[in-house]
Amino acid sequence: MSRFLVSAAHKSSGKTTISIGLCAALTAQGLSVQAFKKGPDYIDPMWLAQASGRPCFNLDPYLTSAEQITASFTRHAALADISLVEGNKGLYDGLALDGSNSNAALAQLLDLPVVLVLDARGMTRGIAPLILGYQAFDKRIRIAGVILNQLGGSRHEAKLRAVIEHYTDVSVLGAIAHDPQLALVERHLGLMPNQETDDAAQHVCTIGQRVAEQVDLARIVQLAQSVAPLATPTAASPALPLSEGKRSPALRVGIVQDKAFGFYYPDDLLALQAAGAELVPINALQDAQLPEVDGLFIGGGFPEVFMTELQTNQAMRQAIRQAIEAGLPVYAECGGLMYLARTLRWKDTVADMVGALPVDVLMHERPVGRGYVRLQTTADAPWVEAGSAPAHTLQGHEFHYSSLENIPPDAKFAYKVLRGYGIDGQQDGLVYRNVLASYAHLRGGAGSEWAGQFVNFVRKIKMSNSSHSSIGERTVLVNGQPIATDSEGYLKNLDDWSEDFVRVQAEAENLTLTEAHWQVIAYLRAYFEEHRVQAQVRAMIWHFAQIWGTELGNNHHLHTLFPVGGPQKQGNRLAGLLKTKGEH
Repeated sequence: MSRFLVSAAHKSSGKTTISIGLCAALTAQGLSVQAFKKGPDYIDPMWLAQASGRPCFNLDPYLTSAEQITASFTRHAALADISLVEGNKGLYDGLALDGSNSNAALAQLLDLPVVLVLDARGMTRGIAPLILGYQAFDKRIRIAGVILNQLGGSRHEAKLRAVIEHYTDVSVLGAIAHDPQLALVERHLGLMPNQETDDAAQHVCTIGQRVAEQVDLARIVQLAQSVAPLATPTAASPALPLSEGKRSPALRVGIVQDKAFGFYYPDDLLALQAAGAELVPINALQDAQLPEVDGLFIGGGFPEVFMTELQTNQAMRQAIRQAIEAGLPVYAECGGLMYLARTLRWKDTVADMVGALPVDVLMHERPVGRGYVRLQTTADAPWVEAGSAPAHTLQGHEFHYSSLENIPPDAKFAYKVLRGYGIDGQQDGLVYRNVLASYAHLRGGAGSEWAGQFVNFVRKIKMSNSSHSSIGERTVLVNGQPIATDSEGYLKNLDDWSEDFVRVQAEAENLTLTEAHWQVIAYLRAYFEEHRVQAQVRAMIWHFAQIWGTELGNNHHLHTLFPVGGPQKQGNRLAGLLKTKGEH
């Protein structure tokens, strides 16, 4: 099991670019390369996956146990010729004073020889005590070699090589000259994701070629092969997808993956599949309609960068909102939360979003929440299993420049924030109908098996809906009296209608009644009483345009009020009227 760690003396030393180049160069030589990234990160792993042609998996000592890390690493590394682990920050940096969650601790856990990337700008003789200090600080860590980065030329390189050879026993594995072509574009949350870059594949190829020319790849492979195989731990590793014959009937869970939304952990997607979900890709920027799905997962990303495009795709926004109003289970993280809000404001621009959540989003110049979070579930958490503890602690991470405004005072939250910021410093996980939307990103195994819990919730909702639709008649209790309806909620006896029936049926359909709803219901009943036929949409539009004005008296607004089939279906159902002819 060949393996090594790429680390650095400090952040911004170029280790991500060099890691990408190593993955690309080794892959070009015909090796299957498995990349890993330490810590919570989405963007670096996306570039590493682009370079290796395989998903990159995260190893996070803060969120997961040593047993879980070793299990994940050995399982995925066993399927490749060589494994590269990219560290974060500096070799000895970490949250814990004792270094227990540092890159060095990960190297010790997985017996990884360390390739240290050193930004050598402005350095000559001073590089020797730097290397010696890193060797002496923890003698359990094997620094197998260094790659010198950002060199000023061949003379600079020769001086550094002479100093390192004279004062240390560390090998120089490569020397990379300063090259603007190797730079990766950065912005407010770090690197620009590869799926936003049209020439990502060519850029990665260029980086790989430059690294291959300036790094001794044969020695890299040799040191990676010098370590003994890792013992497979007894702890259960994250689940792989089950075979079709062993899983329950598959649930279709939509995954919004496009330039705006791309922050997903591969092992969590595997866990969704293992729990019985068929993942259905959705492009919120281009798709005109929502495919048939039983649930929806909208991960993080950069909706603010694509707010105009997201607003322009009104058909998708409306489809998602209507599905949510109809009870579709949805899980949204960070960027997904922003997309489900009413509006998104960034600088001087305001764009309409899905509008399912009764909040507005405001972008700031500085981070609002950043780092690891610890959360405690509340009684409103929708995925809590029956019989489980009333409050459960779980961990994750957050990194957002936005905040929520105009939060209704009766808003429900799934989490109490014990560490971090969340939505308001005290709460996170906005709950609306069957939606859970949070700033926190969860990880499977970090006190939460969220993927399985979400799939179970989706399955529960689907079974509930199926049982309702399979029965030809049902009853609803109105003021303690059973009232007969068909499976869709239409009254069997029109004389049973009352305003209390409207309230009960609206609650069953997750519809919050407003004065506008009551006006439409009264109009539908009056029209039927006069004409003995249900009102057509044209008549409704003409009537309410006179009352509300054309801005609200239109087909779009009427369908917004009654998202499950519009006023001809949901409106007539609540008005206690028969189905229209088009429904028979």
